[in-house]
Amino acid sequence: MQLITTTSELEILCQQLSLQPFVTVDLEFLRDHHYYAKLCLIQIGSQDRCAIIDPLSSEINLAPFFELMQNHQITKVFHSARQDIEIIYNLCGKIPTPLFDTQIAAMVLGYGESISYENLVVHILHRHLDKTNRLSDWSKRPLSDSQLNYALSDVTHLIDIYQYLSQKLDEKSRREWIAEEMEILSNPDTYDIKPEDAWLRIKHRSHNAHFLTLLKELAAWRERRSQTKNTPRQSYIKDDILLNICAANPKTKDELCQIRNLRNDIASGKLGDEIIAVLDHCRNIPECDYVTPPKFKDITDKSSALFELLKLLLKIISIQENIVARLIATDADLHSFAAHKDQDNPILSGWRYQIFGRHALDLREGKTSISYNPKTRVIEVDHPSD
Repeated sequence: MQLITTTSELEILCQQLSLQPFVTVDLEFLRDHHYYAKLCLIQIGSQDRCAIIDPLSSEINLAPFFELMQNHQITKVFHSARQDIEIIYNLCGKIPTPLFDTQIAAMVLGYGESISYENLVVHILHRHLDKTNRLSDWSKRPLSDSQLNYALSDVTHLIDIYQYLSQKLDEKSRREWIAEEMEILSNPDTYDIKPEDAWLRIKHRSHNAHFLTLLKELAAWRERRSQTKNTPRQSYIKDDILLNICAANPKTKDELCQIRNLRNDIASGKLGDEIIAVLDHCRNIPECDYVTPPKFKDITDKSSALFELLKLLLKIISIQENIVARLIATDADLHSFAAHKDQDNPILSGWRYQIFGRHALDLREGKTSISYNPKTRVIEVDHPSD
């Protein structure tokens, strides 16, 4: 095992890895006390060598690593890549390319929803990982050999897993099935957090335009402040308290202090001033610019019944094809299809059409029957298009 702590060592490593067809990558990071994750370790591997890069070393510049991540001749293999890619993107402004996510590939090959790296090692390699150091504080130095070996295992086993899954995708002609998911991971919009959209991640039950407008503005304020201070967004005001503020819509700091569960030092201090300023701003927003409440599902009783049948058909086909159902179609896709809104529906093109969309069309046109066979105790589907 090699621990890279200087730029010169990193340059040599990256030059050697640049000759490989693929590299496996994993990051160790902390984000408990930060808005942006703190990168603590980079593990990288190939068929020839594996190493650990210490980004916290005072003698290292990560530029060679970022350059390697942009080498189009090398596939970058991650497991559950989204958080790792977000960190790399935030640090250098670029997304590793081309990408391969073993978790998504495993979902396409029937290993279930969001399978963990540990379980994939068990299922494919029949090995068990030592989880002793799983909860290590990766920001502390020095790290023990045991910690470093544990971290390195996240890319060493990934080499065999990638080769196995890649071969299976080719055997089943399913490589294109993961292409769309890879495009999402490769899109900067996936990682660009827009403060004005922060409210969309907050669970609530309101359809009141004024309430939603307050929520949008307050959530955007909290998001910008968290980004500027590099502080977790809920470290001082949690979602439920934000909703309480919207419901009460206080006009003064005294009224703000009455909000349930809001700490008095926040309500009476500088943050309280900022919250009241946001609410005052909202009072000047004309009603025509209020947030448009989400519409209730535009689905009739008849199309609702069709939607339920489509869900059943999707479940049956996902089992038959051994692929996670949501990769074939989402509930939104099925709702649109049930309401005869076919434009740009992903189930009507490409591989999704071949395995599901054409059968969904037959079902909608009354050509497909779904029945229960009491002898085999199996639900059967008659596919006239086969």
